[in-house]
Amino acid sequence: MNALDTHPADVPAAPPTRAGAIPHAEPDDLAVARAVLEAECHGLTALAATLNGDFSDAVAALAAVTGRVVVSGMGKSGHVARKIAATFASTGTPALFVHPAEASHGDLGMIVPGDAVLALSNSGETAELADLIAHASRFGIPLIAITGQPRSALAEAAEITLLLPAAPEACPMGLAPTTSTTMQLALGDALAVALLHRHGFSSTDFHAIHPGGKLGARLKRVAVLMHTGEALPTATPDLAMPQALLLMTGKGFGCLCVVAPDGRLAGIVTDGDLRRAMGPDLLSRTVGEIMNPTPLTARPDMLAGEALRVMTDRARPITALFVLDEARRPVGLLHIHDLLRAGVA
Repeated sequence: MNALDTHPADVPAAPPTRAGAIPHAEPDDLAVARAVLEAECHGLTALAATLNGDFSDAVAALAAVTGRVVVSGMGKSGHVARKIAATFASTGTPALFVHPAEASHGDLGMIVPGDAVLALSNSGETAELADLIAHASRFGIPLIAITGQPRSALAEAAEITLLLPAAPEACPMGLAPTTSTTMQLALGDALAVALLHRHGFSSTDFHAIHPGGKLGARLKRVAVLMHTGEALPTATPDLAMPQALLLMTGKGFGCLCVVAPDGRLAGIVTDGDLRRAMGPDLLSRTVGEIMNPTPLTARPDMLAGEALRVMTDRARPITALFVLDEARRPVGLLHIHDLLRAGVA
């Protein structure tokens, strides 16, 4: 039998296309997302409202640690614990993450007297934490718990318990750790920032342990980026404009620093000042006649990120800042190109 002899009944029916499928209600993705965020926001609001003296006790205990804060947790709590340990370390509190299952196979040796343990478990009954809890008790290592169950094994063993309020998980089954892990993470951030304040951790300290990337670049000081010495385009107020134009062109920064006889900044001349003073008598005038006597300036110890804000946070952004010492004497020049090369902008 050839194809022309095929009976219609012998041909299998084609599967229905999507256009022909039985319609069903698609979930509103935005509505689902907003519901998740609202549920987690409610959890965070409840957490903020229930903070009490236990939080201050935990901060005091962690601030007194002479070793490191060991953060641990299993599953999703473990992922949060890793992030909390990283945040502690990056804000001046030495910390590390220890996996509770690995702890039972030798990593307990990483936890010694002088340390403190911060253990996360929403149920408070995570079996893998048992050996770590016993180790802390045996060697007198402070144990701080973050849990949602006040009568759990973890809460009973801990010296200080930070209790998560009862809040429904954001997933429709109420099972996937969502709201609970968000609260854990936020509570870890709160501890880290409170410790930062206790330690007096400064932007200089921050830069010392964040030397890389855009953040490290923004935390550099103007002094390490500015041009100094012979590179500075400087002139006295009585310099004639023809010589001033040659000086500005030769230095290549598009500006001129005008210095008074006492060595202090008298003003600056920029390309914009030249355009505003443009006229048939420009070349017969002096620098002091067209300079801006109140320019924006920078300090050598100013952060590069702050200098960038000074340059750009205005209706007409500027491209250079002269850097002055405490006596308002010019000691350098910072150009926007210097910030670009350093990765700040």
